[in-house]
Amino acid sequence: MEFLTEYGLFLAKVVTFVVAAIILASVIFSATQRDRSDHEGEGELKIRKLNDQYRKLKESIQSRLMSDAEHKAWQKQKKKEEKAEKKSAKQDRTAEDEKASKPRIYVIDFDGDIKASDTDTLRRSVSAVLSVANPETDEVVVRLESGGGLVHAYGLAAAQLDRIRSKGVPLTACVDKVAASGGYMMACVADKIIASPFAVLGSIGVVAQLPNFHRFLQKNDVDFEVLTAGEHKRTLTVFGENTEKGRQKFLADLEDTHGLFKEYVSERRPALDIQAVANGDIWFGKRALEVKLIDDIKTSDEYLIEACDRGEVVSVSFQRKRTLPERLGLATSAALEHTVWRVLSAFRNQKIQ
Repeated sequence: MEFLTEYGLFLAKVVTFVVAAIILASVIFSATQRDRSDHEGEGELKIRKLNDQYRKLKESIQSRLMSDAEHKAWQKQKKKEEKAEKKSAKQDRTAEDEKASKPRIYVIDFDGDIKASDTDTLRRSVSAVLSVANPETDEVVVRLESGGGLVHAYGLAAAQLDRIRSKGVPLTACVDKVAASGGYMMACVADKIIASPFAVLGSIGVVAQLPNFHRFLQKNDVDFEVLTAGEHKRTLTVFGENTEKGRQKFLADLEDTHGLFKEYVSERRPALDIQAVANGDIWFGKRALEVKLIDDIKTSDEYLIEACDRGEVVSVSFQRKRTLPERLGLATSAALEHTVWRVLSAFRNQKIQ
């Protein structure tokens, strides 16, 4: 028993030491990263040629379906073609001139949360693309996923896409899962909206909700005072007593915001019957096409693979370097989410049985 007690104390000391070392290393590493970011910038631009990615995928499948003899002959022919292309490029610069004039399709991804946190990386990616894009030959494709969120946050995100449109560069929005509320505010900026068959679109409306604890505080003899300078500085509160006048002002603000939302969508999609769709409802792919919320039914992969035949497809993303504490936090969050999902799945399966 005494041995177990001593062993337990020893383990506790080891765990304490390891945790302290990790915290210290995290602080040092974080400080180092901050110093480095001051000199090297806050992140880096990532460029991926999707033509090569899709081509390698196709070649990988083809090679696996071939016999050994066919595979050897295919590899020999492939090397011969590559050698011929390199030789031709060296002898005649015309090939490179044609490649330079070949249309480019720039792909930008936006994965939105309630605060549209991806807006900063979107801003940087748009700035990079606009510095090189040719309005006469090039195109920008934004792969958009968002259920909406804060009005001002998504207003800024949509304004970043408006920069592309104002420069005259064709813009296509691809929605595979959802572009609702603020997400649709962004999508409607595009010249063309493409969505998968069961993508969720629309939700052109505004909502606000908050709890009120005034009666609870009053019941427990707790006073809460709200002091303002300006008639409309505070309309509804969480702890104070809300008045009918305050509610009406709050509703008027919501209606005004909804009106601005409708105007924004109408200006960018004039063929849309805004009164018919701006009731806060949502539509799935095919239904969205019927009411002209979108222009075509197609997945983003399908669209981009077809685009590879038209030009050079390039994925552009700006990635901020995460500090060690951030990476540890993300890993912990992912592990926790995975555990919760497994528990819920097991519970659901048990109920079904």
